[in-house]
Amino acid sequence: MSDQASGALHLRKPVSIDLQKVIMVGILAIIVAAFTMATPKFLTYVNLINVFMQIALILLAGSAATLLMISGNFDLSVGSVVAFTGVMHALMSKYGVPTNLSIVLAAGIGSFCGLINGTLVTRLKITPVIATLGMMYVARGGAFLVARADGGANIASGLPADFQALGRATVGPIPFPLLLVLIVVLFFGLIQNRTSFGRYAYAIGGNPTCAELSGVKSARIVTILYVATGLLTGLSGAILVSRIGTGVPRIGSGFEFDVIIAIVLGGTSIYGGVGTVFGTVIGALIVGFVANGLNLLDVQAFYQTVIKGFILVGAILLNRVIKERME
Repeated sequence: MSDQASGALHLRKPVSIDLQKVIMVGILAIIVAAFTMATPKFLTYVNLINVFMQIALILLAGSAATLLMISGNFDLSVGSVVAFTGVMHALMSKYGVPTNLSIVLAAGIGSFCGLINGTLVTRLKITPVIATLGMMYVARGGAFLVARADGGANIASGLPADFQALGRATVGPIPFPLLLVLIVVLFFGLIQNRTSFGRYAYAIGGNPTCAELSGVKSARIVTILYVATGLLTGLSGAILVSRIGTGVPRIGSGFEFDVIIAIVLGGTSIYGGVGTVFGTVIGALIVGFVANGLNLLDVQAFYQTVIKGFILVGAILLNRVIKERME
């Protein structure tokens, strides 16, 4: 194995990413302090649980999507897949499929969507933006078609009594989805830091040619990451529709951008080779606290969309400035 190829396999996140984490944690602290002073409702147990529940699905899909972006790829279809798998979960539950089995099948449908994305990108060599954009439209259209085939705009009637259990169950005072997200985040953090699979993801994103020369099965690893992202996105869809109690084809609109913003804010490079799951947690907290604080202050939704756009561009610029100064 050449020195260059060996270096690819041991590629890790540079020191600059640690500086960005420090900056992001500081920004998060400022945001929390500002909203705490702006409204007394912000720093309460009920509101904090609401924030954590809002970012739970971002972290659920974002944990796998972080490693996917580290490998130099991304998925624009997650919001639409959330809608499609959620509506399918509602449909299956309505027509007699046991709820637990329906959840598993919804996650399986998400995995299949991820497999298609991975195949398009790795086997057919279609760029990730085109491949996943195509899936975004197909899945969103599929969600509306499924609801229409059932006879309405949404799937609301005839759902079993335990349909809402997944999204609303608690373990003591803690919502079950939060515990599930904690397990998933820790699992992918472990993969990132402690396994050869994680090192391969960094290698593929940092220098795909060297990774291939050193024997890394890039296509297989990237496909697995797409499948994992799809699986967790499908699970997110099942959780979301169980929380609202209805299969709604419009859910998940903009979800893909919330995930991307959280990942990029956390220091993951859109070009690959750099990033951490822990950074995505910080990014998701920033996204969640900003959205929640603006809601408490009655800021209208379209202003919030503008602010999210500025946050995304600002995060990319910050990432570039820190990288240039540390080189």
